[in-house]
Amino acid sequence: MSIAAFHPAHLIAILPELALVALAGVVMTMDVALAENRKRLLGLTTAVGSFVIIALALLFSQPTGELIWGGMIRNDMAAFVFRLVFIFSGAITALLSLDVKGVAHKGDYYAIMLGAVVGMCFMALAADVIMLYLAVETAGIAGYVLAGYVHRDDRSAEAGLKYFLFGAATSAVMLYGLSLLYGFTGETNLNAIATVLASGEVALAAIVVTAVLIVVGVGFKMAAVPFHFWAPDVYEGAPTPVTAFVSTASKTAGFAVLMRVFITGLTASGAWLPMLVALAAVSMTLGNLLALAQTNIKRLLAYSSIAHAGYALVAFVAYSELGMAATVYYLMAYVVTNLAAFGVVILVARSAGSDEIARYAGMSRRSPYLALAMLVAFLSLAGMPPLAGFFGKFYVFAAAVNAGLVWLAFVGVLNAIVGLYYYLAVLKVVYVSPAPEGAAAVDVPRAYGFALAVLSVGIILLGTASAPWFGWALRAAQGLF
Repeated sequence: MSIAAFHPAHLIAILPELALVALAGVVMTMDVALAENRKRLLGLTTAVGSFVIIALALLFSQPTGELIWGGMIRNDMAAFVFRLVFIFSGAITALLSLDVKGVAHKGDYYAIMLGAVVGMCFMALAADVIMLYLAVETAGIAGYVLAGYVHRDDRSAEAGLKYFLFGAATSAVMLYGLSLLYGFTGETNLNAIATVLASGEVALAAIVVTAVLIVVGVGFKMAAVPFHFWAPDVYEGAPTPVTAFVSTASKTAGFAVLMRVFITGLTASGAWLPMLVALAAVSMTLGNLLALAQTNIKRLLAYSSIAHAGYALVAFVAYSELGMAATVYYLMAYVVTNLAAFGVVILVARSAGSDEIARYAGMSRRSPYLALAMLVAFLSLAGMPPLAGFFGKFYVFAAAVNAGLVWLAFVGVLNAIVGLYYYLAVLKVVYVSPAPEGAAAVDVPRAYGFALAVLSVGIILLGTASAPWFGWALRAAQGLF
């Protein structure tokens, strides 16, 4: 693919990223200018600004498929969809942060989160390994800071340190893999790398070793087994809005990198596919089995997140347009669903002072609308029709069967049954268990109510009207191939 010469229109292609940087500057300026009792506007500005940026992207930054900015960026449909997902995740996270102690009135918190979103956007846009690694580090460093942001809380400090140590180690391994890729091919552009590999000049063993090293870094982002060790502790210790952000946007960014490197760069060799097939099966199984024993809702969602990485990988290893479309659609559904689940977790934790599942007893009678939002989110995570999670799993397993991976689809269905058990166990506590004596209704601020309503409607629409959304995912997949 030829590289387009610079044109002023190429600035429009990265308009969302430029606008995010400008928004971060506005938030930091407001942080200095506003009185303490008005700093709730910081989160509202971040959220509203992010939604405006989504609208601007839809109006002015439609993808062209070109390689631009010296071949560093590929402005295709896959990048466009992923970027919208990242910005949406940031907007909802800002709303969910509004009343969380330690982060709500901190301008630098929102600015760092916007920086993470910018990094993730460039992870999706990257067509060159140098740009790819810079984007990974931009998002990663911001994530480490966010996880340990409430430094006076020992659990948050521990979460930030663990996230940093695991992230730095896996990032270094991935960087070594990318450097080997350059050493073997003499190229940094992913399309040029694919051309060299297709010529047969690079030994198969070298390609496999490089792929293994790169998967270490990407697997960490996705929280796939065996790179999942950080997830339960970081999910539990980090501020809950940060956990929501990491579990959705960061995981999706990992899959964006996976698609860029393995479909664009290493497309000439499928020798790495068995490794990812194994990762998919083990991630689903281990994540679901470990979730069964959890009594803390954030740890349960952490192991659930590991399992969902496995489900998305099932479609990816189908290695077809249908498989990539199923992966993109599944990630869209997962982001909306998991954000809704964590929105409820934030409100209950603020009211009860604990993340233990037992604290949700009788919530359907104390706060029926909040319980309904949790019902929609958890049934979607479990894959129940007609919600987004059901169609996500349907497309994933259909892609696997279409690619001849019937046994992997069967493993996925068995794991979905296991997942259904622990999601329903939580909903049993919400709807059947008696409320503790004197337990009060959970207060739902207006911004949280708006966020949960948007997410719940999104879960329903992604399921009942899945065709347009899957059409977007299919266009993204066609651009990748």
